[in-house]
Amino acid sequence: MTERCWWPGNDPIYISYHDTEWGVPIRKDQVLFEFICLEGQQAGLSWITVLKKRDHYRKCFKNFEVDKVARMKDATIEKLLLDRSLIRNRLKLYSIRSNAKAFQKIQKEFGSFEKYIWRFVNNTTIDGKRKAAKDIPTTTPESDAMSKDLKKRGFKFVGSTICYAFMQAAGLVNDHTNNCFRYKQLKNKTS
Repeated sequence: MTERCWWPGNDPIYISYHDTEWGVPIRKDQVLFEFICLEGQQAGLSWITVLKKRDHYRKCFKNFEVDKVARMKDATIEKLLLDRSLIRNRLKLYSIRSNAKAFQKIQKEFGSFEKYIWRFVNNTTIDGKRKAAKDIPTTTPESDAMSKDLKKRGFKFVGSTICYAFMQAAGLVNDHTNNCFRYKQLKNKTS
C-alpha cells in the first residue's frame, strides 16, 4: 500500500492533486499566478472546495493568463459574482484582477514573477523534513516576509498563512511528511 500524507484522505480528487501536483516546484509564471490566486480564494474555506472549482476558475479567468486577467472589466467580474460554480465573494473575485496588475509590475521589475518569488527561499526548495502533521507550521519567517512584500506591492488575500500554503503547493517547500512516497520523489528531484 502506498503511504502518503494524511490530508488527501480517500477523496480521489485530493489524492490525484497530492500525488501529481502538490509540492512540485513551479517555475512557470502563469501557473504561479494561478496558484497564488486560488490560494487566496481558499481563505476561510477548505482547499478541496477550491480544487473542485478550479477548472471553472480557469474558464472564467482566461486560464490565468495574467495580461488577459488584468484587462478584465468590472462588468465581467460582476457577472461572475452570480456564477454558483465560483466562490461568490466580491473581494476575492476582484482580487484576481488586482493581483494580475500587481503581478505584471513584478514581472516588469524582476523579468519574471518566478525570479521574484523564488528569492524568498534562496531559489531552492526548503526541505521541511516533517515527520508528522503536527510538525507542519502554518507560517514561517519566509512566508511572513513574502506576505509583507506582496501586500506592499498591492496583492490581496496574501496573508502569511495563505503564502505558506502557496509555498507548499508551488514546491517552494517540500512539506510532504517523510513517510510519504512523494517526499522522497520530490527530494530527489530538488537535491
